[in-house]
Parts: sequence; C-alpha cells; structure tokens
Amino acid sequence: MRHKVLVETSARHAHLNQHDLEILFGKGAQLHKRRDLSQPGQFVCEERVELVGPRGVFKSIAILGPLRTQSQVEISLSDARFMGIDVPVRESSKIKGTAGCILVGPAGSVELIEGLIVTKRHIHVTPEDAKKFDVQNREIVGVKLYSPRAAILGNVIVRVDENCATIMHIDTDEAHACGVEDVAYGEIVPWYD
Repeated sequence: MRHKVLVETSARHAHLNQHDLEILFGKGAQLHKRRDLSQPGQFVCEERVELVGPRGVFKSIAILGPLRTQSQVEISLSDARFMGIDVPVRESSKIKGTAGCILVGPAGSVELIEGLIVTKRHIHVTPEDAKKFDVQNREIVGVKLYSPRAAILGNVIVRVDENCATIMHIDTDEAHACGVEDVAYGEIVPWYD
C-alpha cells in the first residue's frame, strides 16, 4: 500500500470542561488517567458518566482527557437512534447548533444544550506524512479499508497537526460494517464528490 494508514475504532465517549467535571464529580475534581491513547497527550480516564436520552441510557461512558474548553459527547448513529435523538455528523469541536443530552455523574448531572455529535470520519496526519501522502490539511479523501468486509470510505477529512500520530478514526458503526474488530489498515485514495 502506497499511502498506508492505521485505522482505529473510536467508541462512544465524552470530553469535559472543568466546570462540567466538577458538577459531575464534585468541587475540585480532576481526571485520573487509566491508560494512554494513540494520540500524544490524550488518555482514557478512570471516571465514567451515564449518557441519558429521551428513549435510552448508556451507562459507564468513557471520559477522554485532557480537559477541553467545551464539553462534547461523541456517539454513533446507532447510538443516536437508540437514545431517540437526531444527532448530526460533525467534526470534533464543531458543536454549534448540535443536539444536546444529559450526563450523570456520582455528584450531579449536566444538561448539555449542544455538544452531542457523530464524529465525521477523519485522519490525523503528521506534517511529514502529509508530504509523503501528498495531502493537505482539511482535504477530503477516500480510504480503501483492508478488512474482512473491505470498503472504500469517502468524505474523510485530513487533519494535519505536528502534535499527532498518523491514524484514521472510524466509529463503531463503520467498524462493524467493515468487519474491523480493533484496528485495521487502509490506503488513502482520491475522493470526488
């Protein structure tokens, strides 16, 4: 594969700001690292929350650190249907006008007015790999996924950042549809709308 990239599955999770963390876990609460993620500086936390929608609840939702300036929750389209919420597909942190939800922790609950999204599929790419793959920041590409149910995934946004590892993220719906159990590999290919 000429433009080979690691593909990881990203399950439902929450990102919190300090204000919401303290409501959910108590004044002065801090995140406690359980394990590192593949992206430098990011980690899965010991803390968990419940995610509540009109028709369904998900218990023990992972929180990813570090803290952010805005809280957001990332789920799959199947999760959204189960919860009874119309959730848009958006880039991470692009939450203006998105769906809301309720998060419940051991010390309280937070109603997010917006911030519930299905994350647009994307590839984190280092500047060195961007040159090697001949891609630009924010370019839309396709990825030919090599898995038991191989597929070409389109409308994949490239996110070039010097503080990242070159990895594509797909959600659990996409992983299940393509037969990806944990990780797979893909090849960046042109994509035309």
